[in-house]
Amino acid sequence: MVKTSTDQRNGRSTSKRSPSPNLQASAPEIQTFGTLRQLPIALPAKAKGESCELLNEILADTMVLYALYKKHHWLVAGPTFYQLHLLFDKHADEQLELIDLVAERIQSLGGIAVGDPRHAAELTTIERPPDGAEEVAVMIDRTLRAHETVITKVRKGIKTTEKSEDWGSNDVLMGDVLRRHELQVWFIAEHVVDVPLVTG
Repeated sequence: MVKTSTDQRNGRSTSKRSPSPNLQASAPEIQTFGTLRQLPIALPAKAKGESCELLNEILADTMVLYALYKKHHWLVAGPTFYQLHLLFDKHADEQLELIDLVAERIQSLGGIAVGDPRHAAELTTIERPPDGAEEVAVMIDRTLRAHETVITKVRKGIKTTEKSEDWGSNDVLMGDVLRRHELQVWFIAEHVVDVPLVTG
């Protein structure tokens, strides 16, 4: 809280900060979710809007996948505990980097990135796990299916952004997001004993 008083020596008003913050402060949103600021980046508003919508879906899923990795990092048990404990944490850190990358791309398009985990939970299509612990094989299967959910949206996003010539978003999705997910899938899938082979 800022209080204004008048300095007796020169008649000027001075501001003094109260030592305690105003915890009841509130103000209207300056930009609502789903709207665009018209930043001059030589891209039509329709293309920016489409990109922001699909990037927010991917962002929400990525936030949920990050949380899933942290949960598995904490709850994994058994003979492969040490390896998976470290791997899940490494992958979580990499997902956190993708969260920041995708969110900043949305902002650079003039959109509003999903920033609250409760909002992400409303948007995600990744299946919610039970609140308790699961067998390692189930954790791995759940993680692989979550990756596939994200990868499916990323591939759709790559096609959409190529068509709209949103090369910045296209580069983020293809060069960073897709490749990171594919690499993580490989590392996780190698812990599955029976991976089906494709012939022909």
